[in-house]
Amino acid sequence: MHGAPETSGPRCPGVVLLHGIARTSASLRCLERALQAAGFATLNIDYASRTRPIADLADDIHPDIAGFADRDAPLHFVAHSMGGLLTRAYIAKHRPDRLGGVVMLGTPNGGSEIADLLSGSRLYRAFYGPAGLELTTARRPNALPAVNYPVGVIAGNRFIDPVAGLFVLPKPNDGRVSVASAMLAGMADHIVVKASHTGLPRNGVAIEQTIAFLHEGRFNAA
Repeated sequence: MHGAPETSGPRCPGVVLLHGIARTSASLRCLERALQAAGFATLNIDYASRTRPIADLADDIHPDIAGFADRDAPLHFVAHSMGGLLTRAYIAKHRPDRLGGVVMLGTPNGGSEIADLLSGSRLYRAFYGPAGLELTTARRPNALPAVNYPVGVIAGNRFIDPVAGLFVLPKPNDGRVSVASAMLAGMADHIVVKASHTGLPRNGVAIEQTIAFLHEGRFNAA
């Protein structure tokens, strides 16, 4: 695990970026550059998403985040896919003193029907590890505490995989997570954009709306 912070002073608002399962910080690089251009300091963390349960991963990333959070400014989180569940687990265990807002892109807050379908597979369990088994719909309802901080949810409604998009997931969906599953009780705002699951962090509208939420606590209605 490593983080690559880009800072522009101790009073600059910070954003922790957390990628999804089986991904790396490189998948959020485009989003990270846009956040930096908008005046945010960033910490884009790589973590061992396939080797540990989500609660343990929250402890793994804590030292990097604690160091980055030592600033006189709000600390926001922007997360893709399972990174949103990790964000919720992290805040529950290690809530920052100056916690700002959280934006989740394609996070399976209600669980993933894809995980339901594949979790019995030996290959799935070997590849995705303990955290992959925590993504099923059966494990979601009581696994994480309710949110009591500003959360903006961005869901996608375009899919590349026709089997998952048409026959496995409830519609609309992004090919991995349904729009309904991305929703979260207590969220401050939500939007749906024309993007696939993997395309969400690179989608121009999703990026613009992420920045809007961190600035205003809500998405642009337009």
